[in-house]
Amino acid sequence: MVYEARCYSLAEIASLVEGRLVGNTKQTIDALNTLKDAVPGQLSFLANSKYIASLSSTKATAVLVAEAYSEKVPCSAIIVEDPYLAFAKLSQLFDWREKVVPGVSESAFISASACVHKEACVSHGAVVGSETVIEAGVYIAPNVVVGNRCKIAEGTRVEAGVILYDDVHIGQRCIIHSGAVLGADGFGFAPSKGAWVKIYQLGGVRIGQDVEIGAGTTIDRGALGHTYIENGVKLDNQVQIAHNVIIGEQSAIAGCTAVAGSTRIGRHCTIAGLSGIVGHLTLADNTHVTAMSLISKSVLQPGQVLSSGTGQESHRTWKKNVIRFKKLDEMAKRLTALEHKLDNFSSEG
Repeated sequence: MVYEARCYSLAEIASLVEGRLVGNTKQTIDALNTLKDAVPGQLSFLANSKYIASLSSTKATAVLVAEAYSEKVPCSAIIVEDPYLAFAKLSQLFDWREKVVPGVSESAFISASACVHKEACVSHGAVVGSETVIEAGVYIAPNVVVGNRCKIAEGTRVEAGVILYDDVHIGQRCIIHSGAVLGADGFGFAPSKGAWVKIYQLGGVRIGQDVEIGAGTTIDRGALGHTYIENGVKLDNQVQIAHNVIIGEQSAIAGCTAVAGSTRIGRHCTIAGLSGIVGHLTLADNTHVTAMSLISKSVLQPGQVLSSGTGQESHRTWKKNVIRFKKLDEMAKRLTALEHKLDNFSSEG
């Protein structure tokens, strides 16, 4: 691994994001930072109007802004349509990860039947099982275990301590963060005379291209057939994906969410943190689930926004009910008083 210092002129940066530069084209940038904390030599951005007060006092060399705020910038400005998207694209220029140097560490164990491309990097303490294929540009960090009959496609990073069980396939340009476990057995048991009989999980795991899997996340292998994570999916830290789940392209699931077995999540869905999804359900494309929700029935109409504090309902209905929940005690007292009056009326009548 080799670290390379990164420094870019404002002209280069403006060109990369197709922005219009107002300022000194030769000024250089070596880091990104917030408006509040930036110092000379750093680039910042304004993506939310609530931070406009920090713009006038920023010490940044330049700021990414939309046209509407360009005249308020006290330094050089790069004017773009979407400052946050431009910031996201530029962040890769200053990634802290060191450049991968191809080669296999002497302390790594590579099965004789494995195929490791000469342009891949396998770090010390890593294990690569039999009939496994590691393609060009793959980075295997220290102490990673890659099982038998796995495939890791070009340009993917597998960070330290990841475990891939047998028959796990990962597409191009993925990032698997430390502590993730892919391909462990799904939770399958049949009851028998007061005990449990294990259902052996015979499928594998298939990960598409450009997928990112967070630290400590677990993806179970299929019981029959595979568990599928399709192209562009983003999974946060400590997410649990059970056996035979299918997650559609470009969906994103935030931390500590659990998805039970055989559920199918459509494309372009978002599941906020600490949510739970019951097994054997279908969530249509563009379904959006708010934080700490329990999804207990299928969502067949695309584009729904769902929340549940007590039971699943539309987000609009949930917000109305939250207001009513706060009045329950008052309403109960009024109802009791009315019942008391009605009882007195009946007895007197």
